[in-house]
Amino acid sequence: MRALIINCTLKPSPQTSNTEALADTVISALKNRSVEVDTVRAVDLDIKPGVETDMGGGDEWPAVHEKVLESQILIIASPTWLGRPSSVAHRVLERLDAMLSESDDEGRPVAYNRVAGVLVTGNEDGAHHVISEISGGLADIGFTIPGQAWTYWHLGPGPGPDYLDDDRGHDWAASTGRAMASNLVHAARALAENPLPAPPA
Repeated sequence: MRALIINCTLKPSPQTSNTEALADTVISALKNRSVEVDTVRAVDLDIKPGVETDMGGGDEWPAVHEKVLESQILIIASPTWLGRPSSVAHRVLERLDAMLSESDDEGRPVAYNRVAGVLVTGNEDGAHHVISEISGGLADIGFTIPGQAWTYWHLGPGPGPDYLDDDRGHDWAASTGRAMASNLVHAARALAENPLPAPPA
């Protein structure tokens, strides 16, 4: 089984990403369940605006799209900005939207029988709003969202330290991340054994 984590931090490499640091706890939990994990830091790539799989002109999304299709688990990891997902996360969701028009040999949308979850960091509240926005978009595209397929960390309300600057709340975020990993893996296995059929005509 394979998982892909798309980190939607605004910080390009090699800057330290708080979102990546929390994602590492989920990656560890997935690997402990024999899942191969790949990660993409979207801001490092030239991902063109649009809702097609390939927007041309050096667009680097097609390679990410292939990684999504190679994976049974997708996790979108985003910081909270102004109580909302990052602009990079919005761009990623817009590009994933192209999957709505793609189907497999049995007529199923290509996102069917794949599960997805959300991971959020931020030094003020808004995590549940970010989770609901991203989860709703992924469900629209066709991904299955298991119960409690998310984790987050914040020290809201108001401005404050970042994830890597303060140890408070780390144990809870890591514990929730382990539950997230377990739920995603078990749901992915269930869909592999009993896949969703193509939508009725």
